[in-house]
Amino acid sequence: MPDPTSDPQRDARPTLEAVAARAGVSRATASRVVNGGAGVRRPLVERVREAVDELGYIPNHAARTLVTRRNGAVAVIIDEPEFRIFSDPFFSRQIRGISRELNAHDAQLVLLLVEGSGDFDRVTRYLAGGHVDGVLAFSLHTDDELPAIIRRFRVPTVYGGRPEHTASSAEDTPQVPYVDCDNRGGAREAVRHLVSLGRRRIAHIAGPRDQTSALDRIDGYHDALPDAGPELIADGDFTAEGGARAMAELLAAHPDLDAVFVSNDMMASGALRVLRERGVRVPEDVAVVGFDDMESVAEATEPPLTTVRQDVEGMGRLMVRLLMERLNSDTGAWPESVITPTELIRRESA
Repeated sequence: MPDPTSDPQRDARPTLEAVAARAGVSRATASRVVNGGAGVRRPLVERVREAVDELGYIPNHAARTLVTRRNGAVAVIIDEPEFRIFSDPFFSRQIRGISRELNAHDAQLVLLLVEGSGDFDRVTRYLAGGHVDGVLAFSLHTDDELPAIIRRFRVPTVYGGRPEHTASSAEDTPQVPYVDCDNRGGAREAVRHLVSLGRRRIAHIAGPRDQTSALDRIDGYHDALPDAGPELIADGDFTAEGGARAMAELLAAHPDLDAVFVSNDMMASGALRVLRERGVRVPEDVAVVGFDDMESVAEATEPPLTTVRQDVEGMGRLMVRLLMERLNSDTGAWPESVITPTELIRRESA
């Protein structure tokens, strides 16, 4: 028995035909406007949008996909273990920038984590299914399978970070665009700052050498200290524990060191902990400079960390903008890669 309090006119979901009638246009025109198609004059676009707002019309996703050939979704692929993704603020900040920019483009973020070789099969199946319009991939390693998978399915892609270790120059832009910071220049500035403080025995805690950011920061260290030997570089893994192990290794081998440039803030926090436990004063005995400027880390260390700032959230936004530029290009042309500047942020550790 019908509910006597129900108003069918009020309860009915607005249709595209109702939008077209309210705007005084054809259904085809209303469909093109609602689903993002091109070729509609501005006055008609405004009338259709007003009708959508007045009626509370909600577009049908399947119909929109047929018109635009878009899914309205972008895959964010990170080749790192889950514990790093959720413990290192670098990743949360970059994902935040990506998410905010995707929201501005009315697109959905699909997060795909790659922890082992078996996960590449899952990613391959997902991309082959055509579920996303494009890919944003970052934290790549030199033996990564992702670039080959992406090339195979010709998915529009933007990388976070340079995907292979080659010289950074305007002429050296790979086919697939990337967004990165000036890792080498930032590292060079950090070490030159330590030199300006009168430090003469400056060590480096490096990141994993299968990642271009770590390699570029080693190059920046050598730019400022061309005579520094390999014995002054200890390898870390971009985690606080890795930084602590590397710092202990350096202190055992070089008790006379008076400064250390660390390849990221998480490792620097571990290095500072070891120095404090050994009774080494910072910065009086050993000055420390990090890289990233993750405020939740750099401002919470003891003492607060001098570090190189990169705009991680802004880089996430830039990745989305480059991808959207590629997706909306009539010619299919690739946008240029972007290298963002860095800035030395001075606090109490150096």
